[in-house]
This record gives sequence, structure tokens and C-alpha cells, in this order.
Amino acid sequence: MRTFSAAAFAALASTTLAAPVHLHKRQESLDISQTLQNILDNTHGSDLYTYPTDLTRGIVPKAIHSHNDYWRDVPFYSALSVGCVSIEADVWLVNDTLLIGHERSALTSARSFDSLYIQPILSVLRRENPITQYIQTPTRNGVYDTASDQTLYLFVDLKTDGPTTWPYAIRALEPLRQAGYLTTYTRNSSGEYITPGPVTVIGTGNTPLNQVQPLASRDYFFDANLALLSTTQSNITSYVSPIASTQFSRYIGSPNATTLDFNSTQLQTIQTQIAFAKSKGIGGRYWDTPAWPVSTRDAVWKELVGQGVALLNADDLLAAAGFTGPAGW
Repeated sequence: MRTFSAAAFAALASTTLAAPVHLHKRQESLDISQTLQNILDNTHGSDLYTYPTDLTRGIVPKAIHSHNDYWRDVPFYSALSVGCVSIEADVWLVNDTLLIGHERSALTSARSFDSLYIQPILSVLRRENPITQYIQTPTRNGVYDTASDQTLYLFVDLKTDGPTTWPYAIRALEPLRQAGYLTTYTRNSSGEYITPGPVTVIGTGNTPLNQVQPLASRDYFFDANLALLSTTQSNITSYVSPIASTQFSRYIGSPNATTLDFNSTQLQTIQTQIAFAKSKGIGGRYWDTPAWPVSTRDAVWKELVGQGVALLNADDLLAAAGFTGPAGW
């Protein structure tokens, strides 16, 4: 798996992104003629071998949720580089501005929801939806060149008071909204409808359900509790919550420390929760899965993928990329 330096990602993160970024590396020597090798080595910069939407070419979208994405050296872009279809941003409302960080002590004025997520996502989508002489009507391609219909789940985790903070989060989405890039929900006399978009926003943390569920028209959704869908949150549908999440350590627990197997009760709980969510058209995600030791983490990941989670919650994105296939559940 190719990795990029912080400097390279910093270049990608520029909100202007006026010209395509090309990372050129000499082709490894192959058992071919020198003439053909020279051609392979010297195509850099040619208009024949670049195209407008090539920023994410070759990246296969994977059913991975970039947990605590803002902790990465380069938020959003790091997740993009390995194909994550879901990212998470912790937001704090401070002096009418949404700042990004896990704790208050980590906040800075420069690291805002707009600067780390809204503008970079918008910039990538503009690259994937260029205006050229060949476009008859505006397109709504997603962030991945290899799967233009794949939505990017943007989990907005409210850390400050939900009823106060959520309206600010809604307003912060305006650049994506104006560009027509958000998945929307509409309810009228004819029924309920979802119009898929390149970005699907899901409120989590302190997000108030009563500021999402009752609305007849909106471009954001709610992160229901996967473990409660059959009980206290049984009235939540996929129109409200396309993905439901729950705390793995609380509702499932760790596997056997020696055999790394789950007991029958644990397996039944996982199977029941995921199956019930699927019956409602809702994807499942477990957070707070063990990260250490690696053998335990991998055993949990393997079981969850096998059971059909919609998103594999991960801190180590490169490791997770080896456990999941293309997105879709």
C-alpha cells in the first residue's frame, strides 16, 4: 500500500487545488525493451496521461470508518488515500465557531470544521465534477474516481451541548449544500424519499434526535444506537439513520484472551443486532473495539467483517484496508 508524506498531503489539502497534483516516481525496471522502459519513464506531465478526475484514480473504496479522523497527520486526505468511505469529526462550539479536537485542550483556532473537512471535501468533489466542454449537465460524482456513485459518510460528533451546537453544524454544511453534494431526505403525501449524494452527513455524539427525525426535508441524518433498534429506538428507520452504531465493549465485550474466540452469547448478540438493522435497511458499526493487542484487534475485525458490518471502525487505516472489501453491505 502506497503511503504519502505529510508534505504531499499538505499540497493536496490546499483549498484552491487549482491544478492536478502529480506524484511522479520512476517506474521500476521491468523485463522489457529499453525503448518501452524509456516511454514508461518519461510520460510525466503529458496531457495524454492525465485527466481532470485523476486525484483518486486507482483507490478502491473500502467499508472503513476513519475513527477519530482528526487525530491523523492530515485529516480526511489520509482516509481518502486508503479508500475509507466514512470519516468522523469531533466538533466543539466555541465563540460561534465549530472547532475540531478530541478534548478542549487540543483545540486551536486554525483547526475548524470548515478548514479541516468542509473545504477539503468540497475541493475534492470539485475535481471529481469538473466543468468542461464535455459536460452537458452538472454531475454529482463522489470523491472516488473508481466508484463515482459511492457516498462519503461524514459523521459529525457533537462534543458541546447538542441542541445549541447542531444548528451551527447545519449552517457549516452550506458550501456542500449549495453545490448540491449532500444526500437529502424528503417526506410528502406521496411517501418518503432519499436522494443519494456524494456526501451523507450523520450527526452523532450529542446530536439531538428531535432536531432530525421530525423534519420533512433535510440533508443530514442521525446515528442511532445499533443495540437499541429493536427496543427503545424501534421507531427509527433508515430514512433517519442509514448507519447505526454502538459501543462494542459495552454490548459485546472482548473475545477469549487465549483462543480469541467469542462465546455463543456474544456471537448471537452480534448476529442479531446486525441482522435486525439490515432488515430495516440500516448498516451497522461498532465503536470502541479493542485496538491492542493486535491479535485481539484482528480477531474482532475478522468476526465483524464476517458478520456483515457496514463499516469497520478503525484507527489503523492501513491495517483495516487488508480486512475489508469494496464498500456495500
